[in-house]
Amino acid sequence: MLETIIPSKARRKILQLFFQNLNENYYLRRIVREVDEEVNAVKRELDILYEGKVLYKEKRLNKILYFLNKNYIFYDEFLRIFTKMGKLADLIRKNVSKIGKVKFVALSSKFAKKISLKDDEIYLLFVGVIVVPEVVGIISEVEKIFGREINYSVMTEDEFAFRKKNNDPFTWRFLRQPKIMLVGVEEELTK
Repeated sequence: MLETIIPSKARRKILQLFFQNLNENYYLRRIVREVDEEVNAVKRELDILYEGKVLYKEKRLNKILYFLNKNYIFYDEFLRIFTKMGKLADLIRKNVSKIGKVKFVALSSKFAKKISLKDDEIYLLFVGVIVVPEVVGIISEVEKIFGREINYSVMTEDEFAFRKKNNDPFTWRFLRQPKIMLVGVEEELTK
């Protein structure tokens, strides 16, 4: 899918590495190990991403350290794209028929940014006729990678519509924050 837009496999892997580990800094050799590509290809792509202002670089001792430019004009768009390529989105996509008759799956951008939630917040909202044990299995698998609990909510379409119509604070707090749609269209979710 993304291959037609970003033809360089090394560049896709590097972008995915950085956008799925937003606060990490990497030296060239570590990037080469993480993306499993040739050092010259990685160096060439890092130069392109630096010149395009996607990455910053800084010399420390005898090495160059690379890190994301969070002020990059397309930062949020890349974050959405590479979140959709992550483990959680991949498992949901591969198992959507087992999950049930799914109308929407919306993921808070706080998940992508690894921001901790308040007690009454969720990372993930499922709407439809959902097979909860399937969701539990997917969430459990991703929690091991994520390193903490992934709060989520499951609602039928009727319950979701009722909550929206009656200005339920829990529902509207989630709908008002930036989100990444894994299933469905955001405009339909929020109307």
